[in-house]
Amino acid sequence: MDTTASFWLPAPESTMASHTDALFHFILYTAFFFLALVVALTTYFLIRYRRRGKLVLTSATDHNTALEILWTVIPTILVIIVFFWGFRDYVRLYISPGDALEVQVGAQQWFWTFDYPEGASSLNELTVPVNQPIRLLMSSKDVIHSFYVPNFRVKMDVLPNRYTSTWFQATHIGDYDLFCAEYCGKGHSEMIGKVHVVSQADYDKFIASGVGPEKGETMADYGRRLYSKKACITCHSIDGSRNVGPTFMGLWASEQPMSDGSRVLVDENYIRESVLNPRAKVVAGFKPVMPTYQGVLKQKEIDGLIAFIKSLQNQ
Repeated sequence: MDTTASFWLPAPESTMASHTDALFHFILYTAFFFLALVVALTTYFLIRYRRRGKLVLTSATDHNTALEILWTVIPTILVIIVFFWGFRDYVRLYISPGDALEVQVGAQQWFWTFDYPEGASSLNELTVPVNQPIRLLMSSKDVIHSFYVPNFRVKMDVLPNRYTSTWFQATHIGDYDLFCAEYCGKGHSEMIGKVHVVSQADYDKFIASGVGPEKGETMADYGRRLYSKKACITCHSIDGSRNVGPTFMGLWASEQPMSDGSRVLVDENYIRESVLNPRAKVVAGFKPVMPTYQGVLKQKEIDGLIAFIKSLQNQ
């Protein structure tokens, strides 16, 4: 399979990509052909039938039956070809193989969550084995999102209150961009991620790796890594600037005014509650838009984030 990027499309990296590209190029070059034909004929007629000499009346003939049939039949045939070609590929993309590995995908403002059948989970980074069909069972917790991996030619809307699904089979090991292709609010442009295609052995290691800091990494450093990986960076700054949520800079051990008029000391219990039940205590001046991370973050990850926020106390 050719994995060279074209002028129009990135390198195809899935089993479905070649089918999608074939239809795309058929439509593209057919459109180019008829564009060139129309421009050429228009230019010819402009020159051939330009006004010259004495003004005379033209023929009363106002149509050509054969020509009108021709320019009706040819586009109709082309539209029928594109319809059945596209429908066949849509069915291929919608119906996954029976041996596909199913991953549950959650979308919410503004990050992706992935739950694997073995019990592992990840945020904004989908890890899959190469040459293995992957079925994505997707749902949204708020608004409409769209799961889009250009290299795989996979794009599917992710809707609230229902499931949608699609599948792909990556053909080469590597890292591929993941985007939300449906405008979903202020952080839409930041709702990006990666699909890591790895060997089966590396996938097994990923599943077995669990959660926690890497060797030689402090809990604060682990929390800093989670701050970006778990999308906290989307809404909370660490330099004191105002964002969708309160800044983490100087937050630890401070007293924060709540929207109900009370004041709360920022300690371990407050941060843990804010992560798991963010609407329990809402800081004054901010809207209750933070989603719950219940079931998304494990206790060790919450501990890492707490350690990171503590480390920002004197900055």
